[in-house]
Amino acid sequence: MIQFFYTKRAPLRSLVITLIICFGKFASTNAQQTLSASLVHDGITRSYILYVPELYTDDTPAPLVFNFHGYTSNANDQMNYGDFRPLADTNGFIIVHPMGTVDNNGNTHFNVGWGTSTVDDVGFTEALIDEISSNYTIDASRIYSTGMSNGGFMSYKLACELSNRFAAIASVTGTMNKNQTNSCNPTHQMPVMEIHGTSDPTVPYEGANWIESTPSVLSFWANFNNCHPDPEITDIEDSNTSDGSTVEYQLYTNGDNGATVAHYKIINGGHKWPGTSYNSPGTNYDIDASALIWNFFSKYDINGLISTLSVTDFEENNTVTKIYPNPVHATLTVTLKNTAPVSYTISSLDGKLLSQGSVSIQDNKINCSTLTADAVYVLTIGNTTVKIKKT
Repeated sequence: MIQFFYTKRAPLRSLVITLIICFGKFASTNAQQTLSASLVHDGITRSYILYVPELYTDDTPAPLVFNFHGYTSNANDQMNYGDFRPLADTNGFIIVHPMGTVDNNGNTHFNVGWGTSTVDDVGFTEALIDEISSNYTIDASRIYSTGMSNGGFMSYKLACELSNRFAAIASVTGTMNKNQTNSCNPTHQMPVMEIHGTSDPTVPYEGANWIESTPSVLSFWANFNNCHPDPEITDIEDSNTSDGSTVEYQLYTNGDNGATVAHYKIINGGHKWPGTSYNSPGTNYDIDASALIWNFFSKYDINGLISTLSVTDFEENNTVTKIYPNPVHATLTVTLKNTAPVSYTISSLDGKLLSQGSVSIQDNKINCSTLTADAVYVLTIGNTTVKIKKT
């Protein structure tokens, strides 16, 4: 039996309802839900906050994103600080924000091998996957983990020790413990993203006697995934010149089953979540970490790069990396390489313009519902032209 506190997001009022759930899946409500809940694992009552977007229905398996908080932080703060909720609202994934336990120093944490903690957070995570999956229709092939600092360490631990449940992971200001790579043996390729500031005073970019450096962690995962050993490097536009930092994007390509290792190197960046609404010194605003992480996750399921029926294979240096599904019924989804919006047009085969607009990481859907079924059209997006079929 699990106790939930339900909050319906609304600008003028909120409604709190206590629900006692005994069995069965939760009914679809067609409204955003923030559910505070708990389960007992290893004799410890563990709490978490679940965010269910309006797009969720029991009929369609939804991806699940774990968002772990940092050391001394909590689930609620991470939900707001590293916020994925607007992205969940437009992409239909569920977010779970687990709550850590208190260590011997009185600080909230996830046990990633520091100090004397004996809490089984890997087991708790797996129990949480099973609990959520028993109440919601979850796509078991599309479960992901990310987090801030200690939450980033936790994501790497899950990649090593619970890879059979996770399709990809991302870390913001986290890394791996010293020599952790020696015992890290995932069961499949593991797409990895790391976002890290070179001036991070808490988790130093170049590592320390207790942690691996960011470059060594990237090298380990690139080698594990059989990626090309040298990354492609791109300078991200310094769109916010007042934040005191710039961004270099590194991408290790051609891994097994399409796996990549991506890195946003925040030059002069601190121990911060880029793009957060909580502005403080050291925060970079040239990129939006949450948007980039979801864009990265959305490319993969547990088998690797999600296969598509696109007619054209895109150049590696193109701004568009994937368009799916093709044939399309109502909505076409676009995966972008960079953060800048990209314009598109849809035309008939004889050149008549039918629709136009732009897509971005935050809004990556193209409405094709007005197109005539069983016909082929020409989509021009960025510098790419591809034929799409409407079903």
